[in-house]
Amino acid sequence: MKNQPALKPKHVYLVANGDLRLSANQTCWPEQAKMENQLTQALRAEGWKVVRAHAFDPAKKHGFIDSQKMGLAVFRRLDPHPPLIVAEAVWQYSQHLLPGLSTHRGPILTVANWSGTWPGLVGLLNLNGSLTKMGVPYSTIWSETFTDGFLKNGLRHWLNDGVIAHDQNHVRDLAALKLPPADQQLGQRVAREFKQRKAILGVFDEGCMGMHNAIIPDELLNPTGLFKERLSQSSLFAAMREVSDAEARAVYHWLRQRGMKFKLGTEETTELTENQILQQCQMYVAAVRLADEFGCAAIGIQYQQGLKDLAPASDLAEGLLNNVDRPPVKCPRTGRVLFAGEAVPHFNEVDECAGLDGLVTYRLWRELGFAPENTLHDLRWGRHYQGGGVNDYVWVFLISGAAPPAHFIGGWKGASSERQPPMYFRLGGGTLKGIAKPGHVVWSRVFIMSGRLHCDLGVARVVELPREETERRWRETTPQWPIMHAVLDGITRDQMMARHKSNHIQVVYAPNRKQAHRALRIKAALLAELGLEVHLCGNVELFDHAARGGAERFG
Repeated sequence: MKNQPALKPKHVYLVANGDLRLSANQTCWPEQAKMENQLTQALRAEGWKVVRAHAFDPAKKHGFIDSQKMGLAVFRRLDPHPPLIVAEAVWQYSQHLLPGLSTHRGPILTVANWSGTWPGLVGLLNLNGSLTKMGVPYSTIWSETFTDGFLKNGLRHWLNDGVIAHDQNHVRDLAALKLPPADQQLGQRVAREFKQRKAILGVFDEGCMGMHNAIIPDELLNPTGLFKERLSQSSLFAAMREVSDAEARAVYHWLRQRGMKFKLGTEETTELTENQILQQCQMYVAAVRLADEFGCAAIGIQYQQGLKDLAPASDLAEGLLNNVDRPPVKCPRTGRVLFAGEAVPHFNEVDECAGLDGLVTYRLWRELGFAPENTLHDLRWGRHYQGGGVNDYVWVFLISGAAPPAHFIGGWKGASSERQPPMYFRLGGGTLKGIAKPGHVVWSRVFIMSGRLHCDLGVARVVELPREETERRWRETTPQWPIMHAVLDGITRDQMMARHKSNHIQVVYAPNRKQAHRALRIKAALLAELGLEVHLCGNVELFDHAARGGAERFG
């Protein structure tokens, strides 16, 4: 590629990052092209011209940067000083851009369309979290129409000053706050025991889908008491082949006996088949056995690259692992039931930040006597909803199938499995789909900033929407995946987007609202004792009513 000429005044580079998978890039390109056109018009209205840094490829039928190799080539020929926009309407592999963005000296802006059609908002948040981890300055913004005042004002500030400052008054540092002594002491005790006992995270290949923000360096992870066992997805595939057909069918029969439904067909390329389900059951058994063999307290499977070309998707196995009530798996040598009466916490897409968070949460919730099942979701999209007692901004938390049935309305009877979209998974495989039950959850996110581990914590209310509204939201996003309708307490949409440093958000249920706030306080003290910098977000009660005769809040 030839170097581009120096940009003229009031010209801005635009890059579009995409998937590594050709089918996904081709399918999603029309939405990206539509979004870029809207953004170009918004910039034109401010007197600026867009210079696309890479062309549409007629052979590939899309205009995305689709590999780290291509990203390096694109940035090698760009002047590193002009302003640059990363426009995202789709899921993107951050690794394609990070080498170039790490040495770009001009102002960087990440932009996404406010749409659930493809996970562009999820991709934006992943890129933002990855840039934050790398210490690369950037600004960010999002819009549904690209004609609204929020977008116009933000663009104007960035074009004139090189930065956009968003409201983040919902965030308070734990270090500046005072927790009830009993809550603080309990959290600190559990943390000291956690560090003293130590534990192993089984990592089946790091770096899923370019998620740089999801990898915790050992020197940051180990002081918390956690250590990685670096395993290979090829080992998992090999272990699957040691699982007998009878064992796989026993798992499948257990699920059907519990009332789980499977949307089956006969066409392997487009439908979910019994053959795919049985392979996923083999994967589940193999994963439990490997976790036991290596002494792993939690495991994470990358699954998107490599494994997807050998076997059906791992989502069904992941959801089973995350549930306490799950099909029994026995040691093939002794017949001992492995992890009896316990989940095997799984961090989806081998997100190690979620792995640390998920295991800590599981152990603490056991200590508190609460149901310990927890999972990550994508912070996918949202919209205000009014009706049936709800009048709030309701987020769509959505993940590809790792959510435990303990979170669903109806439990196992409310769970179903549908085929993963063929554009992502050629060999298919079923998800673990359900609708999250109404209740109160503690949400969290561990992330890396300024070379240290941080964690944001808040509370949310899960609401039940009419079935037709749930179906509409599924159609707007990915209908095969489990969904949670979440109302964040004391946090606006734009505050959440401005602050959140990940595509993922961790959630766990508490018995009621009061216990959710108490559990959050204890967890905050635990994480701080482990060495994390903790931040409380939104309306968090620092003292319970019984202790103070009222609730002290902030947010």
